[in-house]
Amino acid sequence: MSQNLLISTLLCTVLFFGVQTAFSQTTVLQKQNNTLKKPPYLKSGDTIAIVAPSGILKNRTAEVERAKKLLKNWGLHALVGNNVFKQDHHFSGTDNERCEDFQNALDNPSVKAIWCARGGYGSVRILDKLDYSKFKLNPKWIIGYSDITALHNQVHNLGYQSIHAMMCTSLQDEFTTIKETISTFKKALFGTPLSYTLHPSKYNKKGTVTAPITGGNLTILHTMLGSNSSIDTSGKILFIEEIGEYKYHIDRMLQSLKRAGYFNNCKGLIIGDFTKIKKNTTPWGSSIEQLILDVVSDYNFPVAFNMPAGHAKDNRSLILGETVVLTVNNEQSTIIFEN
Repeated sequence: MSQNLLISTLLCTVLFFGVQTAFSQTTVLQKQNNTLKKPPYLKSGDTIAIVAPSGILKNRTAEVERAKKLLKNWGLHALVGNNVFKQDHHFSGTDNERCEDFQNALDNPSVKAIWCARGGYGSVRILDKLDYSKFKLNPKWIIGYSDITALHNQVHNLGYQSIHAMMCTSLQDEFTTIKETISTFKKALFGTPLSYTLHPSKYNKKGTVTAPITGGNLTILHTMLGSNSSIDTSGKILFIEEIGEYKYHIDRMLQSLKRAGYFNNCKGLIIGDFTKIKKNTTPWGSSIEQLILDVVSDYNFPVAFNMPAGHAKDNRSLILGETVVLTVNNEQSTIIFEN
């Protein structure tokens, strides 16, 4: 073999294995980026902080008392934030007061979970005030839905799982009417494996995929676009739910997510409750299900409708950031959490 040929062969070999190594490192990095850290599940004797980072809790003391009683029945202690029942017009206290309670809960090593009393609006106003340095040393579950999606996004981007579940104000309903809501919340807190079988839908888009689940309220996901609290859905299953919007508002938000690349490398879509949809003077012309399918018609991932999670009474818990096996058929869909 000539000297020139030998050198060329050696160079090709180096380049090939260099590219292979880089590819392997990239794959590992992508896998690491999709693996979020799990805070410790709760056990009897642990403490949950109840805070109100969003809307006002006017005339809601009964629900917070019920929440404390529920936790006590589970062997847990409740620590209610000093400012939970403060009032600052729309909000449950000033931005600084709401932030103070949330920050104290983040920093307190004896607190194992932070349970948001209600949603509404207001979490985005304290996002940039929060310091997660002590949280990273002592991770804990952050719990809630609706406006709390903003906080879920933030801890997701920090690399931690969180729980999309009922809040204290969910307890305005009798326990018997929200049995599954409460039951799955307890399972999520204590680490009992979650699995769901969804009712059939003719709109389901078939497929099976294993990936982490992320998402939450559509409006909040939309308002996070362009900020450091917007989530990367690459390699993940996106969950969305909504309440009280016009169909054209929903289409506009989904189109915005689409243009921002939310669906480009998404692995699946789970549709929660879309409740109290407003009627516009000009009819939209299709169902909410078809509207959603039209937006994602360019993509080849499974779409599962009828997940009972969101603003309905049956609001089952989801561990955001956890890997799930999603199987979608016309007859039914199943969601199995790996735990």
